[in-house]
Amino acid sequence: MSIRVMVVDDHPMWREGVARDLTEAGHQVVATSGEGRQAVRVAAAARPDLVVLDLQLPDISGVEVIRGLRALLPDVRVLMLSASGEPQGVLDAVKAGATGYLVKSAAPAEFLDAVRRTAAGEPVFTPGLAGLVLGEYRRLAATPPAPHDDAPRLTERETEVLRLVAKGLSYKQIADRLGLSHRTVQNHVQNTLGKLQLHNRVELTRYAIERGLDG
Repeated sequence: MSIRVMVVDDHPMWREGVARDLTEAGHQVVATSGEGRQAVRVAAAARPDLVVLDLQLPDISGVEVIRGLRALLPDVRVLMLSASGEPQGVLDAVKAGATGYLVKSAAPAEFLDAVRRTAAGEPVFTPGLAGLVLGEYRRLAATPPAPHDDAPRLTERETEVLRLVAKGLSYKQIADRLGLSHRTVQNHVQNTLGKLQLHNRVELTRYAIERGLDG
């Protein structure tokens, strides 16, 4: 599947190399940028499916770029590609709306797999970072919100899928566990997102953990 991608990085050689790898893999690079504010403006016109974004930019931070992108393009996916795996930077990016976070030392095959999975809405993290993000959500959920009587009702299967999402399983792992197709799992997740008025799997994971469904 060809994905419309925008690459944002202030190092020209790195930016061009990433764009070349994406093009050779059959994806469409619709725009590139080396500055955060420019990236937000360009993205509004280019309308990418996915933005590959560096955390450190010369004018504004990658976190600020994410907020700007989400305000203009609520459905856009953001994959952070950074030299830093510093925990606070990772958490700030995810809280702002990043779907995935990969360090630049990742192999090309790992990067392209992350692009595909992030574009599909799966949270993808460099090994070691997924546990960090889930741990932070558990901390935030230490005092869960009061239950609402009017909370949307999920089907038994949607709840079952939600429990596995909260455990950090990928769509493929969930499909294998439940004996379902990959697309069926995606459909259950999309239906659940719609019912709960959430935007992505990261928000869905937090919702599930807040309600103790990750046990």
